Amino acid sequence: MTRIVAGTVGGRRIEVPRSGTRPTSERVREALFARLDHYGVLDGARVLDLCAGSGALGLEAASRGAGD
Repeated sequence: MTRIVAGTVGGRRIEVPRSGTRPTSERVREALFARLDHYGVLDGARVLDLCAGSGALGLEAASRGAGD
């Protein structure tokens, strides 16, 4: 299990597949999106989460205001 760090669904837990996926850690996602928020590039941005095992990075982006 991992969780969405912040945004509209912040704190919500998401299940990750047990087939060997390793989601991006909460600490790394928090640091990444704090920087993106600082630069103001996230609102309405298009995010492509390639090879998304758990989808945590894409879900975090959507929760924080990314569009597509």
